[in-house]
Amino acid sequence: MTLSDIAEMIRSSVAASNFTDSLKFDCGDQGVLVIADRAVSLEDRDTDVTLKMSAENVEKLIKGKLNPMTAVMMGKIKLAGNPAVAMKLKELL
Repeated sequence: MTLSDIAEMIRSSVAASNFTDSLKFDCGDQGVLVIADRAVSLEDRDTDVTLKMSAENVEKLIKGKLNPMTAVMMGKIKLAGNPAVAMKLKELL
């Protein structure tokens, strides 16, 4: 699944959410997925928090097959910025 596919999959839940912060999934050479202003974008920008991880792990996270806390502890997710914003991801998706 590409980042475009993932963006399309979560677009409606993000639009309907009360998420007012900004969050970026940085997948290196595969690109970025940004959630901000109740929208999903593949355009890079500054955000409140950045989660560095593979696109495969973003897909697993979105589908509920990857526990974010365990993934951080195992080094599958590297976090930069405000961790409180990252904690809101669960209620967003």
